[in-house]
Amino acid sequence: MIRTASLLAALLLPFASASAQIKPQPGSSGASASELADALAHDRHSGMSVSADAYTDAARAKEKFGKSSPLAVGILPIEVVMRNDTSEPLRVNLGAIQLEVPVRGGRLQGVDWLSVEDVAIAITHPNGGPTPQAQRFPIGRPVPKADSKSQKVAEALQPLALNTDLVPPNGSIRGFLFFDVGKDLSVLDGASLYVPDVVSMESKKPLIFFEVLLGKP
Repeated sequence: MIRTASLLAALLLPFASASAQIKPQPGSSGASASELADALAHDRHSGMSVSADAYTDAARAKEKFGKSSPLAVGILPIEVVMRNDTSEPLRVNLGAIQLEVPVRGGRLQGVDWLSVEDVAIAITHPNGGPTPQAQRFPIGRPVPKADSKSQKVAEALQPLALNTDLVPPNGSIRGFLFFDVGKDLSVLDGASLYVPDVVSMESKKPLIFFEVLLGKP
C-alpha cells in the first residue's frame, strides 16, 4: 500500500477551534490525556504521539455510551489521544484517518470512520429503514435517513467524538472515532489505526505517518 501524506490537503483545511476538545470529555475516566497516551497502544515520533483504545468489550462500551452503544450494532468505537510535545501547533487531517484491516493476500484494506450522524442512524435503525441511502464500503449496510430519534442520539454522542483537527503546542486532543466492522471483531487481529496526514502549522513541515497496532500482529 502506498502511503502519501498530503501537505496540500492539510494546508487547505479551515482553521478549527480546539478549545472544546482540549478539555476532558464528559464521561471519560479520571486519567489525563497524557497518562492515557502513555498507557495505551501508541506510535510516537517527531514530538507527537498517537494512542488508540478500541472498545471491544460490550459492557465497557455500554458503560461509556449507555443505551446508545455503537458496539451493539457492529460499530467499533476507538478512543484516540493525540499529544503534541512540541512548541508548534500541529494540524491533523481527520478525514484521512482510517482503520486498516488485513484482507486476503496479506493486503490491508482501509476503512473510513463514520460521522456521528451516521452512527446515530445505525443505532436507532439497526435493521435499516424504508428509505436507505447508499451502502458503505467495504463492510456495507443500508443507511436510512435521519429522524428526530437519531438526532437525539447524535447529540449525545457528539461531545465524545474526536471533532477538532488542531493539536495545540504542549497539549493534546482526545475523542472517539467510529468504524463499521459489521460485528466482526476478529478483523482487529493485525489491524491498526492509520494517521497519514499531520503537518506543523508554523514550519509547514509534514510529519511521517502514524500507525497504531490495535490487535494481534
